[in-house]
Amino acid sequence: MTAPAPDTTVRSLWWACRVPGLKEPFDTAHLRVFYPARPTGSHAERLTGELPADPSGAPYPVVLLLPGINVGQDAYRWLAVELARAGLVAVTADLVGELFAGSHGLTPSVDLEAASPAGWGARPTSPLIGALLGALPELARRAPLDGLLDLDRVALGGHSAGGTVALQSAALTPGVRAVFAYGAHTLVAAMLGWPEGTVLPVGPGPPVLLLSGEHDGVIAASADRYAPDGATHDPVLRTFREAVPDAGGASAWARLAGAGHFTACHPHDPTTARGFLEETGADRTEPRRLLGRLITEFCVARLRDDAAAGHRLDELLRPPHSGLLAVQRR
Repeated sequence: MTAPAPDTTVRSLWWACRVPGLKEPFDTAHLRVFYPARPTGSHAERLTGELPADPSGAPYPVVLLLPGINVGQDAYRWLAVELARAGLVAVTADLVGELFAGSHGLTPSVDLEAASPAGWGARPTSPLIGALLGALPELARRAPLDGLLDLDRVALGGHSAGGTVALQSAALTPGVRAVFAYGAHTLVAAMLGWPEGTVLPVGPGPPVLLLSGEHDGVIAASADRYAPDGATHDPVLRTFREAVPDAGGASAWARLAGAGHFTACHPHDPTTARGFLEETGADRTEPRRLLGRLITEFCVARLRDDAAAGHRLDELLRPPHSGLLAVQRR
């Protein structure tokens, strides 16, 4: 597999799939699939706007990007484009469904029963993951991706709640070779039946890239939910130290300087989600650029067995680095 050049044209297509176990009308996810394209200049291309995929980099591994609560998939388009430009196919999704206490909104679809003591370990904690994976074989049989996807090489990642279900579910999802999360952790609320302060394990499974921001207002606002005694703690770092298995240095945690919870979102939509918990107007361009590089190099290294990408990732994670406040490896 040869990765496309940095100036690769990236295109996307729309798709939809049912999410088993959910009730109508909240059982349909709408997907965007981003892929490296090769323009031909054909008449049909000009009429339809549909560009064929570039076969030179095939078969393409797949990255599933799971969203935070009430964050639309367009907020992650910048990252999906970076991943596709690096020779991967990236999938984002919008699913409107039940949140908590009967409210509804955009969701990565959290299966609370699967995250409870009785259901833990039996299945992924989000049915959306299986639905997205189930849609891929159909897409792999259709233009423009027919015959070009590598469904045995998948990265599972997400932001906020999407990152949490990715961490919880990667080891239970066939084909997953890497898992990453930003602004997410696996500490679980006692209301589900776990003892207070429980950290649910990540794996054993694929290597993990766990990332957090210096100014994460959302994590800070809910941290006391997992430390009722008032103790100061970092749920993300605690997840890495206590829940991520030792992988001989293949797994990493890093805290990004100047980053907030919604650094992963561009553009950020101030009319929804909890962006009001953070400083408004702060320039997150550089932290977001570093976030994209870390995730992209990690995915290329793990999914394409690319030693050069692995070396670039190691260089990014090697202190001192002006964009990172702290790094740990396992």
